[in-house]
Amino acid sequence: MKAILINKDETAGYTCKLSEVDEAQLPEGDVLVQVEYSTLNYKDGLAITGKAPVVRRFPMVAGIDFAGTVIESTNSRFQAGDQVILNGWGVGETHWGGLAEKARVKADWLIKKPEALSAAQTMAIGTAGYTAMLCVQAIQSAGITPESGTVLVTGANGGVGSFALRILKQLGYTTCASTGRSEEAEYLKTLGASEIIDRAELSEPGKPLQAERWAAVIDSVGSHTLANACAQTQWGGAVAACGLAQGMDLKMTVAPFILRGVSLLGVDSVMQPIAQRESAWAALAEIINQDDLNTMTNEITLDQVIETGAALLEGKVRGRVAVKI
Repeated sequence: MKAILINKDETAGYTCKLSEVDEAQLPEGDVLVQVEYSTLNYKDGLAITGKAPVVRRFPMVAGIDFAGTVIESTNSRFQAGDQVILNGWGVGETHWGGLAEKARVKADWLIKKPEALSAAQTMAIGTAGYTAMLCVQAIQSAGITPESGTVLVTGANGGVGSFALRILKQLGYTTCASTGRSEEAEYLKTLGASEIIDRAELSEPGKPLQAERWAAVIDSVGSHTLANACAQTQWGGAVAACGLAQGMDLKMTVAPFILRGVSLLGVDSVMQPIAQRESAWAALAEIINQDDLNTMTNEITLDQVIETGAALLEGKVRGRVAVKI
């Protein structure tokens, strides 16, 4: 089978190639899936380029998510012909991933694909859209409604940011998009952004408490951006943090939390229980339509993955990248 294979040894160093791999090398698991679509996420870009230690075992097939059809199953939850989705669970990091023609995984990592979405649509949404939905559900659970005020979305040109803007718009929220690419302002407005700010307003160290601007924040950037976003969140607001594009450091004080009652909500898409996954995907199936996906998604093939992964890290890719296997 064909796969994006990452390896590391003393002779060649860190390598990533589109390779022919013996199917017998697939790791243990109780479900074998014919992969139809995967995606390129920020984490995939890091793994493909080796710019961060995402991959924990070698050799490794890249790809943190996929959609496909069950070929074989020894688990009663699934049978041949079932259409399934996988997001996270260490796939593409410690267990061979979805940027390949087949994948063997644990049944507990899979959910059935919503009937309203095709395999192509689920991976046009992918882990980025699924994570964005988890973030939106997190701020909703914290009591943030459309009437609460403006929601800031950082990293707005990325996959999570793009979907967060669209989901929030569909749910009636007013949003502000933070971006370092001013030329993409019209694109962000088509997704639902009412206001655009330059990411430079948030990306440098700031005061512990600043003017109250946001009812809530969905942040995929981390570092100073997250610290400033918390410092600008209004009393009783909520900040959902799900990424570290700027960095994983967080230099701030407790002031926003104890003086304004701001909630900082960590959102992890990798280890979410099945019930939360199914809830997020069911909501996505109702909210996202094909026109949205056409606006936000580029489709590539397996032989374009390595080049596109590098471009993704350089900020040259808008929205989502779906990979047709």
